[in-house]
Amino acid sequence: MITTTLSIDGMMCGMCEAHINDVIRQNFNIKKVSSSFKKGVTTIVSEESLDKDSLEKAIADTGYRLIEITEEEYKKRGLFFKR
Repeated sequence: MITTTLSIDGMMCGMCEAHINDVIRQNFNIKKVSSSFKKGVTTIVSEESLDKDSLEKAIADTGYRLIEITEEEYKKRGLFFKR
C-alpha cells in the first residue's frame, strides 16, 4: 500500500477539508483520506500509486492549489503496532 501526501494551498476550515476529501473519494480508488487545513496537508492511503496529473486536476477543479505530492510505503500505526 502507498501513502500519498498532498500539500494544498487554500484550505481555511473544516468544510474545506471535507470538500477535498469528498473529491478524492469520488475520483480515485482509495482506502482512506484525511485532511488538515491547519497543516495544509491531505493524506491518502491507496493500494496503488495515484496519477499525479489527475490529482492536480481534481484539486484545481475544486479551487485549491496543489503545491507538492510525495509518496511513500504505507506504515501501519496503531495500538498493536510493533517497530
